[in-house]
Amino acid sequence: MNKLITLRPIGTVSSTRDTPIDDDWDAIPAHIDLDADQFTAEALMGLDAFSHCEIIFLFDRVPDEKIETGARHPRGREDWPRIGIFAQRGKNRPNRIGLTTCRIVSVEGLRLTLTGLDAIDGTPVLDIKPVMSGFAPRGDFHEPDWSKEIMAGYW
Repeated sequence: MNKLITLRPIGTVSSTRDTPIDDDWDAIPAHIDLDADQFTAEALMGLDAFSHCEIIFLFDRVPDEKIETGARHPRGREDWPRIGIFAQRGKNRPNRIGLTTCRIVSVEGLRLTLTGLDAIDGTPVLDIKPVMSGFAPRGDFHEPDWSKEIMAGYW
């Protein structure tokens, strides 16, 4: 189970936000610049026909000693329940992988402009996927009240 996996970033986040503050992510547009050594503009062709995409990225500035593998209170708030790291979306995850659904603003050449990307300037991007209704949750969707509260000012 300890097989090493190597990933090569496909691009980098460009943003005026350079610190991982937890809220107001919609206030700042972000760009993803694809790696010109790996890609041409053809890689993004057709993405502008979608309203949203999912960005998979690496929380590359989380040091090893900050990684969580058990349970904790989200954002350190003891008024929220203590839950396992896989029942929350914090950046201190074992593999430091982030995933966010973003609104596509524009696609120009090797640059994708988005709103709602909760990644800071210089963050390595691992993948981009268009949001398709066929991949949306099927059936009823539910979540605990604390998770709605934690997201109140996030976007």
